[in-house]
Amino acid sequence: MVRVICLLIGYVFGLFQTAYIYGRLHGVDIRNYGSGNAGTTNTLRVFGTKAGLLVLVGDIMKCILAVVITGIIFGSSHTDMIYLLKMYTAAGAIIGHNFPFYLKFKGGKGIAATAGLILSFHPYLIPMGIILFFGAFFITHYVSLGSLLVYAGFLIEMIILGQMGVFGMTQTRLNEMYVILVLLTVMAFWKHRENIKRLVSGTERKTYLTHKSTEEKES
Repeated sequence: MVRVICLLIGYVFGLFQTAYIYGRLHGVDIRNYGSGNAGTTNTLRVFGTKAGLLVLVGDIMKCILAVVITGIIFGSSHTDMIYLLKMYTAAGAIIGHNFPFYLKFKGGKGIAATAGLILSFHPYLIPMGIILFFGAFFITHYVSLGSLLVYAGFLIEMIILGQMGVFGMTQTRLNEMYVILVLLTVMAFWKHRENIKRLVSGTERKTYLTHKSTEEKES
């Protein structure tokens, strides 16, 4: 039951669709512009750098807050599985971001929310995430490539740290946490399936922090 509660906590926070809300405040539905995605990258392209950074912070913080609240509620009563519960909460936040019920389950791709998971989960995870994403982005200017590398690296690092005993959980609970993370990784790659096709074909769109596109999404 406590796992379900953590999922619900995360999902409620994930429903705060920063990109959609920002767009509505400016009289547009972000999902009808650019790539049609309600996330940081599309906001950056449609509205510019400041808007993109605002949405990025909002999507990161909603996952961080959900995880922190889980720690406050269950930290003392479930010390032996708190990392697992935090993973359930973060998963709920990412799912809520990707599939908000009030937007007909059409949200973002969950990368900024995942950044919130990495930042709030354990400090050992932060350097690798920063290196993988920004290294790939500044070299190639492909946000999608950096995002996918972060997920792959996150999964590998989590397993390594778990097996080293960093999270202080039994192997059964570690395996449960790994399964959740594998599912999140699969979901991230599935949400980026069109990006992957374009990366392979060399037609993926590059993103520059100083550029903005206001072209409406083709119908």
